[in-house]
Amino acid sequence: MSAPADAASAAAAGALPSDTPAAPVIAVRELRKVYGQLVAVDDISFEVRRGEVFGILGPNGAGKTTTLEMIEGLRAPDGGGVTVDGLSVWPHPKEVKRRIGVQLQATALFEYQKLHEIIYLFGSCYGVHRSRAECDALLERVGIGEKSDAFANQLSGGQAQRLSIALALVNDPVVTFLDEPTTGLDPRARRVLWDVIRDINRSGTTVVLTSHYMEEAQRLCDRVAVMDQGRIMALDTPQALISQLGAQAHITFRLSEQVPLSALCDLPGAEDCRAREEQGYAILATDAQTAVTSLLDLAATRDLAVENLDISGANLEDVFLSMTGHKLSDDERVEVEAAPEKKRRRLFGGRR
Repeated sequence: MSAPADAASAAAAGALPSDTPAAPVIAVRELRKVYGQLVAVDDISFEVRRGEVFGILGPNGAGKTTTLEMIEGLRAPDGGGVTVDGLSVWPHPKEVKRRIGVQLQATALFEYQKLHEIIYLFGSCYGVHRSRAECDALLERVGIGEKSDAFANQLSGGQAQRLSIALALVNDPVVTFLDEPTTGLDPRARRVLWDVIRDINRSGTTVVLTSHYMEEAQRLCDRVAVMDQGRIMALDTPQALISQLGAQAHITFRLSEQVPLSALCDLPGAEDCRAREEQGYAILATDAQTAVTSLLDLAATRDLAVENLDISGANLEDVFLSMTGHKLSDDERVEVEAAPEKKRRRLFGGRR
C-alpha cells in the first residue's frame, strides 16, 4: 500500500501521525464528564509529551481519576475527545487499551496465586505469554524479584503497590498510568516507589500519574497540571509554577499566644499568611530574612515565644493554595481567618 493510502487509512480510523517529534503521546481536547448536576470534568484540554513524567494534582474530588479513566478508555466522556499514541480513544477504546498500562487505586488479585503466575495471567490478557524468566525479570524491575514465589496475600502495602506497577508494565506500554500510586504508604515505602517510577521513565515509557502529595510531584514530574473542581488551573513545570508565585520561602511556626492573622500578613517581607493549627501559622515570604526578622520583632514587642520555626522554599502546595484558596489535601484543610483584602485579591483572586 502506498504512503498516501496509509495516511488516508489512518485518518479514517481517527489516528493522528505519532512518528514526528512534535506529536504528543496524549492529546486531550475539551474533555467533559457530568453526573447529574455535578460537573466532574469541565471541558479540560492538555497534552502529554512523549517520554515525560506528567502529573495531575488535586484533592479528592477534583476530577483526576475521572480524567484518567476517560483517557484510558474505561469511562466514556460526555464531550470532547482524546488521542493516545495517535489513536482516538472514543468511541473505540479497545486498540488504545493494548498500548497502555494502568495501575488503578485498588487492584483485586487472587490471594493464593504466586506473583510470577499473576504476571503471566495478566500478560495473557494482552496476548503476551511471558516465560518464567521474563515474569521474574519484570518483578525484579520493580524491586520485588525475591517475591516471585510468594503469594499476593503475603505482600506488604509497598510491595503490593510495586506489584500493581509491574502488572501495568506487562504489555510493554507506550504510556503507563499511575493513579495515586503511593497513597497509604509510609514515607520510606513511598520513596522506594519513587525510584521505581523514575526507572520506568528512564527506560523510555511515558508516565502519567495523579497525586495529592506535593513533594512527590516536585520530585518526579517534568510537568504538572493543577486541577480543582473539574478544571485545570495551571500547567507547567513545578519550578515554573513556583517561580510564577513570586515567593521565596515558606515559613511555619507556633506562637505562645494567638495573634490576629492580619498582624502577620502585614509583616515586612510577607506575601501571604494563614493559620495552620492551634496557635500555629504559615507565612509565604518574598524576602525570607526580612519576614523572619520582622516576625521576631513582633514577638518581642508582644512578649510572645516563637516555637518550631521552620523555613523552606516555596512549593507546589503554596501554588495550589494561591490558585484555589484551600490546601491540596482534603484531610489537611483548615479554616483560614480573613486576611487583608489587598492580599486576598492578589493571591487568591487574580489567577482563577
